[in-house]
Amino acid sequence: MTAALARTLSSVAAVAMTVACTSYYEIPIETPIRPKLDVSAFQRVLVAGFISGGTDDVDGNLETTRLLRSQLRTKSEMRVIDTDVLPLMDVASESRATSDTAPEDENTPPGVIREDSDLEPYEHLFADVEYWKRIGEEYQQPLIVTGTVMFAPQARSGIVQRDQEVYDSFGRRRVVPVRTYMERKGFVLKPRFIFIDGRTGTVLHSENFREEILYNANQTSPALSSYFELMDRLIPSFLSTLSSQKIKGTRVLLQ
Repeated sequence: MTAALARTLSSVAAVAMTVACTSYYEIPIETPIRPKLDVSAFQRVLVAGFISGGTDDVDGNLETTRLLRSQLRTKSEMRVIDTDVLPLMDVASESRATSDTAPEDENTPPGVIREDSDLEPYEHLFADVEYWKRIGEEYQQPLIVTGTVMFAPQARSGIVQRDQEVYDSFGRRRVVPVRTYMERKGFVLKPRFIFIDGRTGTVLHSENFREEILYNANQTSPALSSYFELMDRLIPSFLSTLSSQKIKGTRVLLQ
C-alpha cells in the first residue's frame, strides 16, 4: 500500500467517523421586524370605523372594527378605546352634500357600495383634518385607525393545474400535473387601513391589502367565515404597522 493511498483511506475513515458522531439539532429562533409607523407618542388607539361595501352578507364596517380592536387589546401596548362605531358614511355624505365643489354621481344610489369606484364619493372624509381633529379631542388625542373595506363575492373559470396520483402496472406511484377546466367562486377582501394623528387630524400612514379565496363551484362557504379566514391572513401585516413583530423559524446546528 502506497503512502498516498494510506492517507486517502485514513481521511475517508475520519470523515465517516465524524458523520456518524454528528448530531443535528433544530433550535427555534425569532427574528424581530421593526414597525412601519412610530406610535410611541400615543397611549390610546381608536379604531373609529370604516367605509365598507361589496356585499350585504357581511357588515365590513362593524366586523372589521370589532376584529381590529380585539387584536390590538392583546397585541398592542396602547389602550384600546371602546366606543360606538362612527357612522362614517353618513358623515361623508353630509359633508359632501354641503360642499359646493362636490361632484354629482347619479349612477350610484346613496349608501350603496358595490364596486371600488363607489368608494370615491367618500374618500374626501379621510382628508378632513378638522373632523378628525375634533374626534381626537373628544377621545384624548389617540391614534385613529379608519379606512375602507371591500368584501365582495367573485367567480372565476379557466384552466387549473393540480397534482394527481397515478399508478403504473407494477403498482408504483407517481404524481403528475393535470390541467383541467374549473369553475370556481369565492370572495375577495380589499381593505385600506388609514392611520390618523388624533392631535392634528392629519394622515400618518395608509396601506392597501388584497386577499382572495376561491372554492369549487359546488362547494358552499358562508360569507362570514370566508371573511374571517381572509382577515386572518392580513392581521399580521396590520399589526406590524404599529408594533414590532417576530417571525418564528428554526435553525439547524451540528454537534
